[in-house]
This record gives sequence, structure tokens and C-alpha cells, in this order.
Amino acid sequence: MKNIDLALLKHSELFHGIEEGEISSMLACLSAETKSYERGAYVLRYGERANSVGIVLSGRVSVVREDYWGNRNIVSAIEPGETFAESYACAENTALSVSIQADEASQVLWMDVRKILTACSSACEFHNRLIRNLVSLLAKKNLGMNRKLALMSQRSTREKLLSYLSSESMRQKSPSFTIPFDRQQLADYLSVDRSAMSNELSKLRREGVLEYEKNRFTILETGERNI
Repeated sequence: MKNIDLALLKHSELFHGIEEGEISSMLACLSAETKSYERGAYVLRYGERANSVGIVLSGRVSVVREDYWGNRNIVSAIEPGETFAESYACAENTALSVSIQADEASQVLWMDVRKILTACSSACEFHNRLIRNLVSLLAKKNLGMNRKLALMSQRSTREKLLSYLSSESMRQKSPSFTIPFDRQQLADYLSVDRSAMSNELSKLRREGVLEYEKNRFTILETGERNI
């Protein structure tokens, strides 16, 4: 396929351990196609069925849960090189309980999950690796949902903020790190009121617990974690 960043795919979890030339050959076997989405456009809607795995090539999309009254909760943000909809695609005829929406102009590569799960004769060795990678991805997504449940079990806005920021610091192995959310998106992700969250952030800064500038945060070692 033309105009596909094979280097991005090579460094993705789905194509881990597969070389660029091999990926290029496999894309045709997987009936891969690219689609572009404007900012705010729905990539997939609640209630639809997915039979393809999506991987973000550029931009960013979010997995969102919306209720009858339009309240939003961001389940996760999907960056370039990351996949989505794999669980629903593998669970045949299962309607989506979430929606996927483009946070900015985005391009997505779609691959037929049935062809991912059925090794082809022309690239059997690499295809088996792809299947193992998909299984690993599903397991990691499941563990990620468990972490989100642990985060949501925190009772106060302050607890949720500190739990999330602490986990991001440890995940990125640095006291200074960038999160993929603006303030409203972070509030939606934590399922808290934006104003209350902003107040807590200001308190944490005054108390010397952390510093921040837009979506860049630094946890201060001298600060005390008073919850």
C-alpha cells in the first residue's frame, strides 16, 4: 500500500518483531485500507458492529462512553501506532458499548480481523507472529481496563487525580511526563467535574505536590501526598 508509514507500523505492538518489507506484503493479505476522519467525526458509533481492527496512523481518537443525556466518559485515548476495536472485532456480532471519535483530523488503517486470525500460505511465519501479537494486545488491554477500574474506585477527585498522575509517572518512568488529555478530556476520563478538578490541581500546586503546564506534569519529590 502507498503512503503508509511502515516504520510506525513496525514499532507498533501489533506488528512487533515483523520487518517493514514483511508488513508491506501482509497488508494486501489483510485487506487493509485507510480512511480519514475530520476532527469530531465518529469513527465507530455505539451499537455498531466491528469486523476490522483499527490502527491510528496519524492524529488521535478516543474511546468514549456516552449516556442518554449526553454525558461523556473517556475510556482511553488512542495515539498513532496504537490499535482499537480489536476486542469487538474478535467477538463476532457483538455491538459496541462505546463510541470511537476523532479528537483531531486522523487517519486510520483498517484490517479485516478474520484475515488476521487466519494464517495465509504466503506469509505463514510472520502471520503467526501477528496472531500472537494480537493475543498479547488483548491481554494488555484487559489489564489496562483493570487499572482503570482501580482508578475509578477512588472516591474523591483528589484521589483520582493523584492515582492517575502517579500511574502515568511510573508508566513513563519519569517524574515529568505528558498526558494525552486537555483539561476537559481529563475530567471526562476521571468522571469528575472539570471545575472541581481544576480547583484540586491548583491546591496540589500550592501544596508543592506537583507542577504543571497544560498537559505537562511534574510530580515533586518534596511534596506530600495528602489525600
